[in-house]
Amino acid sequence: MIEHGPYYVGLDIGGTTIKSALINTAGEQVGAMVEVRSLVDEGYRLTFQQLEEAAKKLCDQAGIGPNDLGGVGLDVPAPSCDGVIWGKANLAQDWVGVNIREEFSRHIGLPVFLTNDGSAAAVGEYMLRPDYHGSLLFVAPGTGLAGGLILEGGAIYEGANGLSMEAGHISVPFMEEDGELPTCSCGWKGCLEAWVSLVALRRRVEIELGKDQWKDHPLNAEDSSIKEKAFKLRTLAEQGDELAIGIFKRQGYIFGYGLADMTRLLDPSLIVIGGGLAEAKFRDAYLDWILEGFKARVWPMYLKSPVEPAKVTTCFEWAIGGDAAAAIGMAHKARERFGGD
Repeated sequence: MIEHGPYYVGLDIGGTTIKSALINTAGEQVGAMVEVRSLVDEGYRLTFQQLEEAAKKLCDQAGIGPNDLGGVGLDVPAPSCDGVIWGKANLAQDWVGVNIREEFSRHIGLPVFLTNDGSAAAVGEYMLRPDYHGSLLFVAPGTGLAGGLILEGGAIYEGANGLSMEAGHISVPFMEEDGELPTCSCGWKGCLEAWVSLVALRRRVEIELGKDQWKDHPLNAEDSSIKEKAFKLRTLAEQGDELAIGIFKRQGYIFGYGLADMTRLLDPSLIVIGGGLAEAKFRDAYLDWILEGFKARVWPMYLKSPVEPAKVTTCFEWAIGGDAAAAIGMAHKARERFGGD
């Protein structure tokens, strides 16, 4: 008999890789995170094969077999409701309208829990804080702006149709120099994601490099794409580059401003900031810029308790789970749903 079995697999589907983690029945992670290539743009059936490969590698690493698994937690980078994919997002068209939870359960022969990637990462961050039991709002700038909300006690808030926490698509009143609201990747104007995302950084660096102020900037001398130049902004900011710092400072302020409105609606006791900036060398300064925007918009009671002046009512922390957070979160959800506790 395998000690600490059964085991539970967490699978996090990304556009480039699938990240996976394994935990035992005691909730302890077993072995390291495993990554395999993602084939989401080639259809869900090919992706199922990659997911199965990831699960097999986890088992091989732990010295266990498929029969020792008790369930799977799976997240997808797209809106879903009760297992059914509602929108294409970064997936191939054949995912839409399919009950991925049921189909993958049949494919792998195990019960499957399914949610979106933002909620998955939020669960992971919650589970990595075993002494914390309050509510947790997770937001992560990446290609877009992901979000997830964990209620006190650890339940995911997904909404009636699994479509809640589209954090990147709240509206913020910030305009471009021409007085226009920036267009978001969703097609609407004025979304927070249009300021706080990798796509937004590409737009901002192109605008800034077109100004006389930056005509002699090294990025203007490069024969590279805007996408490549935007990718270099984090390193430049870490080196103290004035252009890069200015772009991130504005982004951080607007990010905090948007978080203030989310806080008024959700009143989380902890806001966790994820994404690549959680590991940036200038992250302390970035958090200061977030707090500057947050304080400019939020009511004082969301900063300090009016009856307990020493009590901070909304705390901020950087994510601690890194790339493995969503996979870890899904493994824990599988254990919670299928462990029979």
